Amino acid sequence: MITVWIILGALLLDTLLGEPRRWHPLVGFGRLAEWLESRLNRPAGSSRLHGLVALLLLVLPLILMAQWLDQLTPIIGLLLLYLALGGRSLMEHARQVINALQAQDLALSRQRVGWIVSRETNRMQPPDVARATVESVLENGSDAIFGTLFWFLIAGAPGVVGYRLVNTLDAMWGYRNARFQRFGWAVARLDDLLNWLPARLTAFSYATVGSFQQALYCWFTQARQWDSPNAGPVMAAGAGALGIQLGGHATYHGKRHQRPTLGSGAAPGREDIERAITLVRNSLWLWIVVIVAGGWLLA
Repeated sequence: MITVWIILGALLLDTLLGEPRRWHPLVGFGRLAEWLESRLNRPAGSSRLHGLVALLLLVLPLILMAQWLDQLTPIIGLLLLYLALGGRSLMEHARQVINALQAQDLALSRQRVGWIVSRETNRMQPPDVARATVESVLENGSDAIFGTLFWFLIAGAPGVVGYRLVNTLDAMWGYRNARFQRFGWAVARLDDLLNWLPARLTAFSYATVGSFQQALYCWFTQARQWDSPNAGPVMAAGAGALGIQLGGHATYHGKRHQRPTLGSGAAPGREDIERAITLVRNSLWLWIVVIVAGGWLLA
């Protein structure tokens, strides 16, 4: 039952405090990862082995440290889970985009959506901004909230630390370009593995609290067309649950990509960003109910 109280405490801290404004451990980890990558990922000689070595050097010692610290007091697990969660931060960034769109400030809306997506935003129009923001809320809800909770339930503090570190490295190295095609292979495959079940639990959660049949239909018929095996189910189910269409064109690293259509209905507008936030929040309440109800099963 202590696991339940730790989860509730960490969610409360995230709700009240959000992410630390300064000295966030993941920021420091990211800088360390950049330093190591610059030394191991040589243009002429980088390989999958180099990427695997970098992954192990960065992640394994911190998992072992988390395991050791967690044995001292449950407070360590609570703090690590709180630091790994990113629910409030995600919602705040999404609402900043809503405010910019509401003020009809296109330049500001492009800037703010650029904080939460990796695609180029300098030529986006308001419908593109709204679509990108909804996609980010749905996809990052899976990573920053539900995947984090899942791995804490499965493996405690070491599990959640390992998951979020791999997730962070994938965001940095998991690109299919000349620089990271080989070096980022190991972390990208590991991130896919760690997110396989959490992503599908997230997709089912979106369906449960949204338009259930439409969400499942979109998930089962459209998700396999997406290039990511885990983002596909999450975004297809989320779009179906909301009754909107996602996907379509997006520009990454100067190249325009035409992505498959996910969901069913009209293109998302400003109001659908808030609806996506509500979908994620209601899904979190569903998880809380299930976790508390099954507390007697948990360590």
